[in-house]
Amino acid sequence: MDAKEASMMARYAQWSNKVMFDAVAALPAEEIAKPRPSLFKNMVHTLNHIYVIDRIWQAHLEGRDHGYEARNTKDHPPLPELWTLQQQVDAWYVDWADRQTTASLGETVNYMLIGGNPGAMTRGEILLHMVMHTNYHRGYVAQMMYDIPGCRPPQMDLPVYMREGRSTV
Repeated sequence: MDAKEASMMARYAQWSNKVMFDAVAALPAEEIAKPRPSLFKNMVHTLNHIYVIDRIWQAHLEGRDHGYEARNTKDHPPLPELWTLQQQVDAWYVDWADRQTTASLGETVNYMLIGGNPGAMTRGEILLHMVMHTNYHRGYVAQMMYDIPGCRPPQMDLPVYMREGRSTV
């Protein structure tokens, strides 16, 4: 991954999160925390998992302890508060990506996973993982949206961002 691609990927993740949070916020309040047959039980807790993982990888990139003992927290903040937190970490990733060079993106970062397993990836691979991870779990939220009669999740694919989202971030 080169520096230009890293910057674009961080902005794509930021844009995709905004699209999803806007769509969830537009739903009836009782739907967003409604228990559903999903790993994270509801839409907000799934979005919280995305935020927690973003923070964990942020800490790995910064070379510090993240302080989390699990890949999600027991509870989640209300959607507006979580959106504020997600915007902060998204802005961090955009700023971080904008400061990278192709050489820095190729540097290896050693880290410890939540389960205690050590790992190592380049900075570019970590960013790619973060973007793919958020896409994967936004897909969980999209599937929950289909459970609401008449609801369709938003389009957040990379080509949609390339066509429509670049000018909105």
